[in-house]
Amino acid sequence: MSSKDGMNYAPKGKPNPVVKEGEFPIAAVALDHGHINGMCNGLVEAGATLKWVYDPDLEKVEKFIEAFPGVQVAESLEQVLEDEEIKLVAAAAIPNKRSELGIKVMEAGKDYFTDKTPFTSLEQLEEAKKVVERTGRKYMVYFSERLHVEAAVFAGDLIKQGAIGRVIQVTGFGPHRLNADTRPDWFFKKEQYGGILCDIGSHQIEQFLYYTGNEDATVLHSKVGNYNNPEYPELEDYGDATLVGENGATFIFKVDWFTPDGLGTWGDGRTFITGTEGTIELRKYIDVAKNETGDHLFLVNKEGEKHYQLRGEVGFPFFGQLILDCVNRTENAMTQEHAFKAAELCLKAQEQAIIVSK
Repeated sequence: MSSKDGMNYAPKGKPNPVVKEGEFPIAAVALDHGHINGMCNGLVEAGATLKWVYDPDLEKVEKFIEAFPGVQVAESLEQVLEDEEIKLVAAAAIPNKRSELGIKVMEAGKDYFTDKTPFTSLEQLEEAKKVVERTGRKYMVYFSERLHVEAAVFAGDLIKQGAIGRVIQVTGFGPHRLNADTRPDWFFKKEQYGGILCDIGSHQIEQFLYYTGNEDATVLHSKVGNYNNPEYPELEDYGDATLVGENGATFIFKVDWFTPDGLGTWGDGRTFITGTEGTIELRKYIDVAKNETGDHLFLVNKEGEKHYQLRGEVGFPFFGQLILDCVNRTENAMTQEHAFKAAELCLKAQEQAIIVSK
């Protein structure tokens, strides 16, 4: 569910186990971002057994145990990786350390589930591709703004059913609340967080590929800036980009750290999807000045207008699909190619960005 701080965004859905207790043991390591709670909660609701937690910061471990009582505390990463029972390792490391950790996990024979953004450089991406090919393990990514939002899940279902025809354009808005005084040091160092388009922009690009059915796209234009935070010179508090998919669908998105203090949640995330036979609007986390809950979907097509309130109605099928993919070596939750392409495009958008303000 939404919070005032997006770093602590940890939705709870309907428990829908796809495996029995103890059949799919997992571990949580590198608790640098609060998304680790949402990642683990989704997996536990789908039947995973959370066996281990490890982080060198014991304070982070203690907070994690409060959310997941009963988990064992490992003394080292090696203890986790040497446990042959562990099938998957979930992690939310500092962004520029995510690839290095993922390679260790995969080379230990386990699947890897990382918070977005999965990489901060194209070199990291290429190295991870090689390790995936060599080991046969998964390098999956928690794109929470689609995977852990019921309205976003339902939008995908409607598109697959042909409710708005062929999707030709997507527009995304991903504002976040800065809460600078609560952020760790790495959050303000570009080498570590990767840049705004690489970081929170990764959610947006992944959604575009998914909703339009594109396997590739071209970054036409991108911009970044620091408009209002001179005390953090390496922070980019604004970014936008324009892409076109290989099937001709287009995409415009904006991300920023300018959520007003008066908003009841961490960001008014919205997605607008235009099809040849209708439109969809998602108001993911709040319906401003009308409804404090999120998961609103507005559908307009030849049959008329409809407003869906989807909180608690859809669930989060990705997590169960991921567990079964790990067990059966299938790709129903998300293909590896899709995860890597979303990462590649956000890195290219970041690399090509024009600086519009310093």
